[in-house]
Amino acid sequence: MKRALFTIPLCLILIGVIVTSFVLMGIKPSSSNISQAQKLAEYTKPAVVRILGYSVVGWQFNNPNDPEVMAILNQLNYQSVVGGSGSGAIISSDGYIVTNAHVVEAAQMEDEDIANAAFDQLVTLIADYFQVDYDTAYEYMLTYTQYTGIQKVIKVILPGGDILDGEVKSYGAPVNEGKDVAVLKIEGKNLPTLKLGNSDNIQNQDNIWVSGYPAAADSDLLSPDSSLVSSMNAGQISATDKKTEQGSPVIQINAAATHGNSGGPVINENGEIIGLLTFRGDTVNGQEVQGFNFSVPVNTVKEFTNQAGAKNTSSNTDKLYKEGLELYWGGYYNNALEKFEAVQRLYPNHSEIKKFITNSEQRAGDSKTLWSDYKTIFYIVDGIAALLVLLLLVFTFARKRNRPAAVPAAAAPQVPPAQPTIPENTIPDLNGDGKVDVQDIILALQEQQKKQQKKDDE
Repeated sequence: MKRALFTIPLCLILIGVIVTSFVLMGIKPSSSNISQAQKLAEYTKPAVVRILGYSVVGWQFNNPNDPEVMAILNQLNYQSVVGGSGSGAIISSDGYIVTNAHVVEAAQMEDEDIANAAFDQLVTLIADYFQVDYDTAYEYMLTYTQYTGIQKVIKVILPGGDILDGEVKSYGAPVNEGKDVAVLKIEGKNLPTLKLGNSDNIQNQDNIWVSGYPAAADSDLLSPDSSLVSSMNAGQISATDKKTEQGSPVIQINAAATHGNSGGPVINENGEIIGLLTFRGDTVNGQEVQGFNFSVPVNTVKEFTNQAGAKNTSSNTDKLYKEGLELYWGGYYNNALEKFEAVQRLYPNHSEIKKFITNSEQRAGDSKTLWSDYKTIFYIVDGIAALLVLLLLVFTFARKRNRPAAVPAAAAPQVPPAQPTIPENTIPDLNGDGKVDVQDIILALQEQQKKQQKKDDE
């Protein structure tokens, strides 16, 4: 047992090495210090887009004797723009986007309707400028003005700054005309995306967040690139069973929103889209009242994504970005940097990636060690340690088999040599007394022994 005094402690040390390696490999980044709202904001921002849907109407003014009106039209470059902006969300890595139908309505209208809307806008401008009533301005402009052409435009502005042409793939109807949903397509790959949820599962007072580009958040006091940053406002679901006059279901929410938010995603706590903001409650004394907004349920939206053939697929960009954020929030800056750089290679114009790459580089000196990166080394060390433990146990407890001692052969009993027997009838009368007696036998035996001794000596 002297061996055990050395081998058992060594085995315990090796087992401790194995246990420690598994504990270290099991440590995962913790982001418990980051609120769910902050996580959702970072997850969703790259996939929320600004959408411009408008038509450009060209004018020709045929009264050269009216230089004032010509000057106004010249300032407008003889054009009127009908339409506006809204928000939307990318739902597939190849560029499908969901938004409201009314956001892109101006690019879907008939040419005559567009021209009438643009002319109404122009007449109103002239009436205000010359301080005349609308009807007077209308008759005058109708006499001397005609439109020269209409250009329909849908532009999608990505958070990274790219401005891409959008194509309508499926279209419902504007507010109060039907289901206020449209699905657009842009050219792209590895785009950030958001997942479509299930609006059948929502409950009253569920926490939600509205993301988009509210016009109220635009200001001349902000830098131009601020227009690329989406806003996110928190709230709850106020009612789940309301409908429009046309019978389309809507969800009432109390999160703050305004024009420009239209088509923006309503997100649940899992980061899934459960609706698209569609319209606000009525104004009171001409003022918007916050807390009374409505969204199209996502299950209604899915009807149109199916029509468009859009698949709600995430990308490697999403996967790597979320992994990088978890590592970054957990303090593993070097590992996060690797993920963020991989995102940048996949999708260089990702809106948030440059910021996180810079921050990770600056904090690299304080980075924690992610032991799971060394799994291969740990497995090799653990294998060697386990083998050593096994060998030490065998060495300790397998006893040496003793060779059995040779058993000395039992001493053969000392049997005196058999005395030759001489048949009585062969013993001669050696003493000459005329008969064979004991004396003759003794003499015969002695004679026989002498012969044997002589033979042995030879």
